Amino acid sequence: MNLALAPRVRRLLALLCLAAAPAAHADIVIGQVAPFTGPQAVTGKAIRAGAKLWLDEVNARGGIKGQKLKLVTRDDGQKPEETVRLVKELIEQDNPTALIGTIGTTNLEALKQDGILEKSKVSMLGAVSGATSVVNARNMYPVKATYREEVERLFKQLGEMGRTRVGLVYQDDGLGRDAVAGAQASAKAHGLTLVAQSGYARNTTEVGAAVNEMVKQQPEVIFLAATTSAAIEFTKRYQAAGGRAGLYGMSIIDVQELLAKLGPDQARGFAFSITLPTDDRQDREVMRDYARLRQGSKDADLSARSVEGFIAAKALTKALERSATLTAAGLSDTLERGMDTDIGGHRLSFGKGQATSKYVDFAILGSGGRLVR
Repeated sequence: MNLALAPRVRRLLALLCLAAAPAAHADIVIGQVAPFTGPQAVTGKAIRAGAKLWLDEVNARGGIKGQKLKLVTRDDGQKPEETVRLVKELIEQDNPTALIGTIGTTNLEALKQDGILEKSKVSMLGAVSGATSVVNARNMYPVKATYREEVERLFKQLGEMGRTRVGLVYQDDGLGRDAVAGAQASAKAHGLTLVAQSGYARNTTEVGAAVNEMVKQQPEVIFLAATTSAAIEFTKRYQAAGGRAGLYGMSIIDVQELLAKLGPDQARGFAFSITLPTDDRQDREVMRDYARLRQGSKDADLSARSVEGFIAAKALTKALERSATLTAAGLSDTLERGMDTDIGGHRLSFGKGQATSKYVDFAILGSGGRLVR
């Protein structure tokens, strides 16, 4: 070898080795594809704010095994085709270790049908749906009880209270279809009659036909398998039309947003199921952490729905700490093999095709907007 070239060759080899080596302390990318515009933007922003609240705290403590967490987002407007496109784009461009907080049964079903998560071995924690189709999907992990579990607990309680005439208002998509199937089965089991059923188009607040049907049929109770904006619009219009039935909403409704839009007088008496700990549960470590961090945050998007993103982020960091490698494949293997964890007083059990939680409770908005259990 020409001795004059030796130093150049050594430098070139050193540069090639450096380029081939993994970057030291590279960020762990967490991706979120969710609606940040449109009717469901309030939910998308709330979930993002909750997740970011915990991820920022973990970074302030030094990250996971010395690596910082980076949240990367895309806005799908809750359009299923955009969800699939943007998830693929995010995986290709940003190489995420995990996804978090995609919203909507139909959107998640579109991802399941496409198979991108399974092909890429990227897992999603805190998938925002309780539909059976989502719970059974590979690489998707909600962090709360299923819709069927919510409906069963509610209808059992109504039967025990002797309130047997039930109306059902549902979003006409995967969410609504799963809730309707659960309602029909639970009504039969507990001696209830579904006296009226009326759907509305997903990603809208076009509830006029549902209002008219419920006023006409006069059920004792109306079960709203509806999202936040549609539930608020239905409540306004139903009460304005003289409706007097008790209103029960699902856990997907942002009760703080409902209270803010309706006011304490109009919202009084609105009941809802709870599948995650609430702000008033300061006996639980997870809610003490949430309250402490929220108090120090200036994020205007933090709300009651943010707890779901916060818990999903906590579960994700616990899973990463247990993973053999901080890679998508390593995390996927950890979750599929099964992982039981306590998120500060809220237990979750991860595994292939199983519900992570069965926790369901109920509350009602009382005088002055006070939460009554």
